[in-house]
Amino acid sequence: MPIRPTLLLLLLALAAQPAGARPTVYKFVDANGVTNYTDKPTKGAQVFVFNDRMDEHLERQVHLEQTKARGKVTFTARNDLFAPVQVRLSFKGLGNVAGAPASISRVIPARGQVTLLTLAAQDAGRPLRYTPVFNYFLGDPGSAVGGYRYALPWVGGPFYISQGANGQYSHTGPKSRYALDIAMPVGTPIIAARAGTVVKVENSQSGRGQNPAGNFVRILHDDGSMGVYLHLMQGSVVVREGQRVSVGTALAQSGNTGNSTGPHLHFVVQRNTGLALESIPYQFDRPVAPLPNFALGKR
Repeated sequence: MPIRPTLLLLLLALAAQPAGARPTVYKFVDANGVTNYTDKPTKGAQVFVFNDRMDEHLERQVHLEQTKARGKVTFTARNDLFAPVQVRLSFKGLGNVAGAPASISRVIPARGQVTLLTLAAQDAGRPLRYTPVFNYFLGDPGSAVGGYRYALPWVGGPFYISQGANGQYSHTGPKSRYALDIAMPVGTPIIAARAGTVVKVENSQSGRGQNPAGNFVRILHDDGSMGVYLHLMQGSVVVREGQRVSVGTALAQSGNTGNSTGPHLHFVVQRNTGLALESIPYQFDRPVAPLPNFALGKR
């Protein structure tokens, strides 16, 4: 399946513009039922929103547990993921509580649990009042992430970069600032660019789905960084959470799922920078050329 040419040419043309405000792209369906994209307001068109968020739902895998006994409440964080997580616990509406901290942060190892704190009543004859606020972030901020040159995460080609790091369309947020989009046909074999442990997979989305990342595979590397392969074909993921993979292990096939502007692989490397998951710069072990700017007549 080729890249949608109208959108691709528009993106390449906009890429030639000076850096500055993010360009506005409009999407509309013409009388023949063909979807079109333009940088000019058009009757019946809607603003096309570029978005490469990675909203991985971890609420069923990272838990806050409470144990109550004799006027005290003990809070324990349990992590069912195959990667460490950093958690933060704070409280609202405290009443009849002795010495509660404003907040507490801990790293919970993969498949582990840690007791965070115990709240005690000032007056044992009255109940404690509290509302816990629990947040969690993938990864260990204390990991010593080092330099590494990644193997190309696909088989075939040659393929080209359709949007690079700091791209003005969707690579603007902390989680995807240093991501690369590589244009390739749907069904291209996707392989592990670095060894590690599979942390999270999504394999059931069709089309745009409910997660902007589409189908994906997240792999934890030995130095604490994580590689994420996004917009994969529905039903193509062949690895499972907890599986150890080597460079070149088959992961899935490329697709066009989630908030994708056309068939491509979105590859990003991330780390926990301290209560936040952010992308970090990386390099492949061989050159990958950008797509030529057809709008300027370059081939």
